[in-house]
Amino acid sequence: MDYALVLIVGLFGGTLGGIVGTGSSIVLMPVLVWFWGPVEAVPVMAIAAFMGNFGRVVAWRRELDWKAAALFCITALPGAVLGVRTLLAAPAALIEAALGLFFLAMVPARRWLKRREVRLPLWAVPVIGAPLGYLTGIVVSTGPLQVPLFTSYGLERGALLGTEALASLAVYATKLATFSGMGALPLSTVTKGLIAGCSLMAGSFAGKHVVLRLSPDAFRLIVDGLMVFSGLTLLAAALR
Repeated sequence: MDYALVLIVGLFGGTLGGIVGTGSSIVLMPVLVWFWGPVEAVPVMAIAAFMGNFGRVVAWRRELDWKAAALFCITALPGAVLGVRTLLAAPAALIEAALGLFFLAMVPARRWLKRREVRLPLWAVPVIGAPLGYLTGIVVSTGPLQVPLFTSYGLERGALLGTEALASLAVYATKLATFSGMGALPLSTVTKGLIAGCSLMAGSFAGKHVVLRLSPDAFRLIVDGLMVFSGLTLLAAALR
């Protein structure tokens, strides 16, 4: 039953991520934490997110901005390594509470970034990449903040979805290498990650073919609602 639910929720999350550029981790993470605990859920989600982002990169391969993705990764990758080390040293209940609070905090943070409508120069991408990489190492995903970053840089639609996924792909690869080096990727965890990742990857391709009937504001409301739901679920898990 747990694997079936992970596949169903992962397909929905992957489709959402394929449409709006974020949301797959927000949707799937509470389910993984509930079934397998936060310490194992984070590397499982890293494997799944790597596969989901790979699907988006392939889907939008003709519109990638390689320069922006590379500059982001220059600082985000070492930040992710430090974040993973912080994660593995923290108590499980603290991880769940931090994940929940982070998802809740991203709602006003994303809205603040949207209201400012600041157009970022290219040099600002690696400056912001460092803290986002560190946070991704700890809290699984910062997609709701990375999407506004690349939007502010000037990317839209396919270029936005593909480039954000390309940058995330490198960050998740670094996370996985760090998890492996610290002995946090046993075969059971890898198997669970591959199962969840297959659903996210399928959803990534499905998202490209979904007719976007909702307005951008409606999509932002959906993502905000998902973050609030996931944040509250994770806080409940921390208190159980």
